[in-house]
Amino acid sequence: MKMKRRLEFVTFQVTNLNLMKQSTLFLRVSAVLWIFWGIVHLLAGIIVLTGDTTAGFQGIADGVPAEVLEMDYPPAVGGVLNQHAWNLAWGGLVTIIGAFFIWRENMTAIWVTAMIGGLLDVGYFLFIDLGGFNRFVPGTVMTIVSSLAIILSFTVWFKARRA
Repeated sequence: MKMKRRLEFVTFQVTNLNLMKQSTLFLRVSAVLWIFWGIVHLLAGIIVLTGDTTAGFQGIADGVPAEVLEMDYPPAVGGVLNQHAWNLAWGGLVTIIGAFFIWRENMTAIWVTAMIGGLLDVGYFLFIDLGGFNRFVPGTVMTIVSSLAIILSFTVWFKARRA
């Protein structure tokens, strides 16, 4: 009887150790994905902010022929584009910071990073991807990257919540 209890305890410990290793791996992969996503979006925001309006639209809607987007835009349109670029930049920066906390297994960072990066990508997916205004790389790939990061980190969050 004592030997059976000891065996059950050891099995429980090994199972918990494997779950902990898997959770750590999932969070680290998620963090790396968020860093990659964040750098791309931070740089995209900076590039659009520092360029002219036409180049900004051509960069974002890269699935549209460049000559179609070549025109003299009113300053208000440039202002709206710059606001979008600002949102890309700060969203990218916040997800990079969040990724460092996810790496350290902070459960709150999972939610904050997913809300910032995920909601930015929902808008992109709805209005750019589904509209057919972009190429698969980098646009749709970045949506896949953020989705994978969310799935991996939320898998850990739900497991931790049940434990």
